[in-house]
Amino acid sequence: MPEPLWRHVVGRQLRERRRGRGDTLQHVAKRAGVSPQYLSEIERGRKEPSSERIAAVAGALDTSLLDLTLGAADDLRASRAPDSVAQVRVDFALAA
Repeated sequence: MPEPLWRHVVGRQLRERRRGRGDTLQHVAKRAGVSPQYLSEIERGRKEPSSERIAAVAGALDTSLLDLTLGAADDLRASRAPDSVAQVRVDFALAA
């Protein structure tokens, strides 16, 4: 099974965080300076947003890029074989 695309993983993280806060697409999009349609496409993994857009949406959700990235890395780790979990953490730490 191939690894999921980064845009899908980040999109899921953003959607989970937004829903967990009880925020609407419209509210978060307005705070981030994007359209609700664009935010929806980001959350569904249909758009490959720039780092500036990801930072804007993360900020609108009162989270940091680090927390968002760590959440995405944890999702990716969960989708890998158990013996590679430690290596993913090492690889991520070296990349940061």
